[in-house]
Amino acid sequence: MALIQYLTQIQLDFGAAALLPQECQRVGMQRPLIITDAGVRAAGVLDLALAAWGDAPPPVFDQTPSNPTEAAVRQAVAMLQRTDCDGLVAIGGGSSMDLAKGVAIAATHPGPLKTYATIEGGSSLITQSVLPVIAVPTTAGTGSEVARGAILIVDDGRKLGFHNWVLLPKSAVCDPELTLGLPPSLTAATGMDAIAHCLETFMSAAVNPPADGIALDGLRRGWAHIERATQNGQDREARWQMMSCSMQGAMAFQKGLGCVHSLSHSLGGVSPRLHHGTLNAVFLPAVVRFNAAAPSMIQEQRLTRMAHAMGLSGCGADGEEIAQAITVLNLRLGLPSGLGAMGVDASVFERVIDGALLDHCHKTNPRLASREDYRAMLMQAM
Repeated sequence: MALIQYLTQIQLDFGAAALLPQECQRVGMQRPLIITDAGVRAAGVLDLALAAWGDAPPPVFDQTPSNPTEAAVRQAVAMLQRTDCDGLVAIGGGSSMDLAKGVAIAATHPGPLKTYATIEGGSSLITQSVLPVIAVPTTAGTGSEVARGAILIVDDGRKLGFHNWVLLPKSAVCDPELTLGLPPSLTAATGMDAIAHCLETFMSAAVNPPADGIALDGLRRGWAHIERATQNGQDREARWQMMSCSMQGAMAFQKGLGCVHSLSHSLGGVSPRLHHGTLNAVFLPAVVRFNAAAPSMIQEQRLTRMAHAMGLSGCGADGEEIAQAITVLNLRLGLPSGLGAMGVDASVFERVIDGALLDHCHKTNPRLASREDYRAMLMQAM
């Protein structure tokens, strides 16, 4: 049976960050702790958001790592307790938003974080007692502001997913103004993350017609505007469209993702320095080719519908046209040509495959990948 559930209140427009104090009040948050990272603070983006509180801004935890860890969650929980805060406002990219969700769990639930990981059967152990989260994205990529999950590296080194509808932010404040200063490289990498969400969730065989429609529309917006946003960060129309693409991709991926994310989650755990969105961009062509033979892809003409949303001339029936278009776009955006260019060596492949087979996205791919399939995809992505 399909579960179709959309619950988050979303503010999407330039200047939306000015609504933060009233959004805190609306969700019953009296003493928020801001969760962000040093880069967002150094770029001045944090100050733009904090201006909504005037001369009395909330306390700030700005030590979110690029791949959030359980150790960072503990640090933030300690600050939350010292400052007697009752909720969390994440201002940043997916890392800050995911860290905030980890803090929301850890501050109210006993034991190590892995207890609550999806692949450990811990989703049902996450209760309504979690702290409320408001999410303010400063990149257009992960869509974590409207997602029920978080990805965190736990103490044993695994990069795990945490999923429960109670983790859904109570409010998503999507202000494209906060993305205007994002550097071209991050604009490209996070934008391809959003496009990957739209593509991969649409390819999933799970039944969720609203998610399919949202994903295709998000793909159309993202594909048409990512180059403009990358080439001219001050292009307000492109920034708005990419913010919408990001949000739509995450609204849709409640349907499920697939091998792109199984591989990027696993390799990101093995090599935490690698950017998640860049990995998704590099893995996409190989996974599109692999998925092209899935019965659901053929019967429902999903490749043709994807190609149409991307404005491609052909039908994309064998996946090759779409795969090639993604490869060419990656190069035009200045992203790495493959895993080898990112410093990845084939010696880690078996560890990556181990993690991909156990990842929560593995079983929602339209074709169930074997160990050999994953190895072939990794080789193609080199």
